[in-house]
Amino acid sequence: MNKIIKRPIQDIGYGFIEPDFLPKGKNEYHLRNLQNRNGISYRNLTASEIEMLVRNDNSSDNWNNILVSDAFNPALVKKCTFFGLVRIGKLESVYLEFKNLRLPVGLYNSTIISCDFGDNVVIDNVSYLAHYIIGNDVMITNVQELATTSVAKFGNGVVKDGEAEDIRIKLEVCNENGGRAIIPFNGMLPGDAFLWAKYRNDEKLLKKFLQFTENKFNKQRGYYGKIGDRCVIKNSRMIKDVWMGSDVYLKGANKVKNITINSTPEARTQIGEGCELVNGIIGEGCKVFYGVKAVRFIMASHSQLKYGARLINSYLGNNATISCCEVLNSLIFPFHEQHHNNSFLCASLINGQSNMAAGATVGSNHNSRAADGEIVAGRGFWPGLMVSLKHNSRFASFTILSKGSYPAELDIRIPFCLVSDDPARNQLVVVPGYWFNYNLYALTRNEWKYKARDQRTEIRQHIETAFLAPDSVNELFEGLELMCLFTGRAWYRKHEENIPDPVTCKQKGKTLLDANDPVIDTLEILAEGFENSHRKVVVSKIRLGYQSFLRMIRFYGINQLVLQLQQSTDLYGSIQQLPLHNRRNSWVNVGGQLIPDEDLKLFRKQVGTGRIKSWDDVHAFYAEQAEQYPEKLLFHAMASLSELTGSDSIWSAESVIGLLKEGKKTLQWITDGIYKSRLKDYQNPFRRMVYENETEMNLVMGSLEDNSFIKAKKDACKKFAQTADALIRRLS
Repeated sequence: MNKIIKRPIQDIGYGFIEPDFLPKGKNEYHLRNLQNRNGISYRNLTASEIEMLVRNDNSSDNWNNILVSDAFNPALVKKCTFFGLVRIGKLESVYLEFKNLRLPVGLYNSTIISCDFGDNVVIDNVSYLAHYIIGNDVMITNVQELATTSVAKFGNGVVKDGEAEDIRIKLEVCNENGGRAIIPFNGMLPGDAFLWAKYRNDEKLLKKFLQFTENKFNKQRGYYGKIGDRCVIKNSRMIKDVWMGSDVYLKGANKVKNITINSTPEARTQIGEGCELVNGIIGEGCKVFYGVKAVRFIMASHSQLKYGARLINSYLGNNATISCCEVLNSLIFPFHEQHHNNSFLCASLINGQSNMAAGATVGSNHNSRAADGEIVAGRGFWPGLMVSLKHNSRFASFTILSKGSYPAELDIRIPFCLVSDDPARNQLVVVPGYWFNYNLYALTRNEWKYKARDQRTEIRQHIETAFLAPDSVNELFEGLELMCLFTGRAWYRKHEENIPDPVTCKQKGKTLLDANDPVIDTLEILAEGFENSHRKVVVSKIRLGYQSFLRMIRFYGINQLVLQLQQSTDLYGSIQQLPLHNRRNSWVNVGGQLIPDEDLKLFRKQVGTGRIKSWDDVHAFYAEQAEQYPEKLLFHAMASLSELTGSDSIWSAESVIGLLKEGKKTLQWITDGIYKSRLKDYQNPFRRMVYENETEMNLVMGSLEDNSFIKAKKDACKKFAQTADALIRRLS
């Protein structure tokens, strides 16, 4: 039976805070008065103003509770019903216009309960408007319900006075069983979500994070909803317990409940037709359009949900787009692209700069009697058309998977590789260095694209977009070791009865690969531990992959060396100051920001001991790490070079000159590879066949020679060569 409560009509608009939860000596408006910062001086209505309001078919339970500014015009209030304390700012005989919507300033045809209005607002045909503080120049028209409850949390995972703990909102990211659940709060960065979800065995850390979140919010009941300056809301059904910043544009939404909508004049947030959003936080500059369904979610700044996308129990990082797809129980770092109506992404940790192709069903096919486990993918994850994966699976950075239904869990530990399912031969095929040797155009263009399309107006975490960075380079080193191990085992498997220990195999494989020995091509090289099955995992084109890994690691170090030296007036002094005897350290991708593991361990300890006391302190740690990143990046790059050369002795001018010359050649190889990988699209007869001639193709596709990205890369190559030559002359 529905519980229908009957109360006296005169109680409408009063008693917003229940007496048991009203602080001693305070009235029900004490928090509302703190929230209202518009600076307007209100007064009581005059007798003539009341008379005009009544003549305009308005009513109030108590005209003494209608307060107005000195610039109030009663002629601009018509057919409204008022209950409780209502405060109205300036009303002028003007109209407001936004995107061809033109409405006269004033309050019309609405039921208004206990609200504050700024100057020159438009409230027209709002069936039920209760307990909101509304800014200046706001337009609200054709809304069925716009209300706030006394226990509104605006999407934050807090519990109000007198509420049970089990009503707290949690986002069950990364794993369907809730074992990595995080508590959302306005301002939660991708790094915050990652740290909270990842380190579940660090009880002190988790307790402190909960404490930090609790301390951000007042548990008192009675906060009003807010609609910031210049917001436009039209043709919507239910907007309940919503806090929105300035300049929000909300049109045609079905339901927006328990939501914070961040928005600024520089980064406006828009919510469009048919959307249903419940229990979430939306960052500034976001766009949510056309039938989106989102429940228990966070959208970081400048992310987008479009065309029926579903986002549930998930965190979506900055500058990411999900269109038409379903995403459940996922933590997604910045720069993620996911389109097409039959794509799914479930129970996943995606480290950003990723792209989901049509039909990919990542993690959505159950293969146990328990809830979905986890898919963990490094930066640059790219599952191709119709890829189907099983959980648990893990992928190194910049893994691309070709079309296929992968029958078993995967653990791909070699980065920059192509993974293919070959059911005809009943095997899995891994091609190391695929990106370097066959698709440099896409790899380098994506790096440029992410950096160029970063729309954040406030950089609160430094997001690394370079494909050669400490995390991916460390994985390249691991890939080298694995290739040596697999090659050595293959050689002994063919030439001897017994396969020796891994160290001996690795040494043999390294000897063969360093010599680029053609005998490798006669071996069947198999990876171990890459797939949870009994079938073969074949490593293909390993010589080419191995050499490209070495080349790219060295270029990573050389590039950082050039950046360091070109800023120096004393080259020899700078060379002497290059880091010596340091070892390559491990790094962690913390929400898109790369942080040395040893620094992260110290940070976690400081959180546990109370030295870091709040989320503001956590974010200050990110800022400190971002400031120190160039120096730590240089140290890592120099350690990587030293590890490959087998020497950490003092750098000599002669050795630096050799590295500069090598860097010129490698960048020219990269630039040529960019051009050649794009050239294939113009030479492929199946791509050309829809055009009558080359002129038509160039008009439709754009001329290869006029490709702005390729031109920019050629220019960068020339500038690098000029810089390197200048440094060589100075050192010579």
